[in-house]
Amino acid sequence: MAKDKESRRKKVIETLNKARAMELTAISQYMNQHYGLDNMDYGELAKNMKLIAIDEMRHAEMFAERIKELGGEPVSEPDAKTVREQAVKEIFGFSANLEDVTIDMYNQFLLVCRENGDSISEKLLETIVEEEQEHFNYFDGVNSHIDKLGDNYLARIAGTPSSTGLQPQGFTVAKGQ
Repeated sequence: MAKDKESRRKKVIETLNKARAMELTAISQYMNQHYGLDNMDYGELAKNMKLIAIDEMRHAEMFAERIKELGGEPVSEPDAKTVREQAVKEIFGFSANLEDVTIDMYNQFLLVCRENGDSISEKLLETIVEEEQEHFNYFDGVNSHIDKLGDNYLARIAGTPSSTGLQPQGFTVAKGQ
């Protein structure tokens, strides 16, 4: 019985590590896109891309914490390479597709957790899938606007501020408080 439980736990850890690697890919991809959009002076789009990347950072950390609770070691490598130097007209369709694939995979991962008796990991994936759906909706919406309105839509956004208004929160900032 203990062996069966250990085997089920390993399957969940492996699944959560796949999800974590996907999040690490998304973080790298979206931050790269954020920098590109900011350099092209599409501040509003850059700001939202950064905020979505921060959501993905949170997801990666949530997966890591759960993996550690289960006695596993979180992976630290993304599952794919970052696609660099994308044109603004390519970014949002690409990212919508990335989110669509993620939602599908996470729903499959959710089933693995359920089949292996881990309701906590199942709930974690349910929560993250909801947030990934919000990301998909945003990317798909922007992509649709770009497809339909093209340069007129992009001209409206050009020159908008890219500041996220985030307060610095890091090790050195926390030390100084």
